[in-house]
Amino acid sequence: MPNLYPTVNLPTISAPQRAREEEIYKPAPLFDFETGDFVLDGAGRPVMATGREAYIQWCMKVCVTERNTKMAYSNKIGTELIAATKESGRQAVQSAIIRTITEALMVHPATEYVRHFQFKWDGDHLRVEFRVKGKKWLEEDILTVIY
Repeated sequence: MPNLYPTVNLPTISAPQRAREEEIYKPAPLFDFETGDFVLDGAGRPVMATGREAYIQWCMKVCVTERNTKMAYSNKIGTELIAATKESGRQAVQSAIIRTITEALMVHPATEYVRHFQFKWDGDHLRVEFRVKGKKWLEEDILTVIY
């Protein structure tokens, strides 16, 4: 006698594999550092940055944020540039700046390395240049930060 209620084996459906970079770099609202506010479209909605752009913005924001000055951020976010510039001697200042910037940027799991610091002194003014490489980036994609 034929089976009145046949069973059918359904194929197993797996979730599509997201690219590894999509897991590391999450999109976020685009920030305009010149205006100090988020970018909005014509309808007043936030414009989204790609994951890489958001990571680059995070790096820039962390470098200019003094640690322990913003209640919204944990004590892991930001640099200690004020304390670094109070060190005695140029070598000590440069060493403290390297330490605080490297520590601040290495907090992010997508940061592969922070290297190649260059310092240019002009009287009491200091220009710092360094490179940040995110995970899964090619060597030519390295971010050069100058401030």
